[in-house]
Amino acid sequence: MLVTLGLAVTSEAVYREMLADPLSGVSDICERLSLPESAVRTALDELADLELLRASRDIPGAMRAVSPEVGLELILRRQEEELLRRQQELARSRAAAARAVAEYADLQPNTTVDNTERLVGLDAIQTKLEVLAKEVSRECLSVMPGGAQSQASLDASRPLDEDAMARGISLLTLYQDSVRNDPATLAYARWMTQEGGLVRTCPVLPPRLLVFDREVAVVPVDPANTKLGALCTREPGIVATMTALFDQTWHTAVPLGADQTQETGTGLTPGEKELLNLLAGGLTDEAAGKRLGLSLRTVRRQMAALMERLGASSRFEAGLKAAQRGWL
Repeated sequence: MLVTLGLAVTSEAVYREMLADPLSGVSDICERLSLPESAVRTALDELADLELLRASRDIPGAMRAVSPEVGLELILRRQEEELLRRQQELARSRAAAARAVAEYADLQPNTTVDNTERLVGLDAIQTKLEVLAKEVSRECLSVMPGGAQSQASLDASRPLDEDAMARGISLLTLYQDSVRNDPATLAYARWMTQEGGLVRTCPVLPPRLLVFDREVAVVPVDPANTKLGALCTREPGIVATMTALFDQTWHTAVPLGADQTQETGTGLTPGEKELLNLLAGGLTDEAAGKRLGLSLRTVRRQMAALMERLGASSRFEAGLKAAQRGWL
């Protein structure tokens, strides 16, 4: 039950035993759980690190289990602090990536300067991707924002992805949560996982991004209009920034095969919470939909459902009640 909070199964079992019998020694726990002493001591170390165990005031040198009400609240608080830290790092990386792209956005078409080439037109981009897909030797990282992908994009990607996975290349792909509602994109993502690729989803993603072997990055010149062209760069500083941006987003995303579980205490999915935050931050329904890869109709339907759950008759009242419940 506590695995979702980062507690190992063995550690949870040891914690339960110590709550049930505070006077239990290591040998007693080993016997009742049929575990070797090394496993129990490892679990005790983890529990102590998580502050679920504290020194006993009654028995010198012994440890006591902290009550779940206190201990689990501490774990949740640390997780919230870690999530906030990652979000702040992600925001800084996004800003750095945008600055890096802007520095090279005025390159002449199809010329190379400082290991960076500007590609103009979909044909030029596709040709470069085909070359890079053949050259990649270890892994390819992809960020695919915008929710549902066009059939043309999926058709162009399939032979490249198929060939790469057949050669044992690791493919890590990030989609927005909204692809779960698009049959074509969802089918493609599931095909990738069946073939050995790794796919995760997130409510909000950075701009479109491809990184090959953590040495070459391809990003759009204008994320709002990818048809205008792309930058292909081997500049180490820019590639490192793009890779860090991917890694930070990947760690906060959910594997495709996993359920989008509701957040403890709020009953909201990550997508619902992100929608509330975007609307509370002043974005229109249309702008919030673009950020989340959702249609205007879907945004309004989700917001109506949230208002019903809050018992609110207006957006303003919904905002107040959401804040009162700690949803924002």
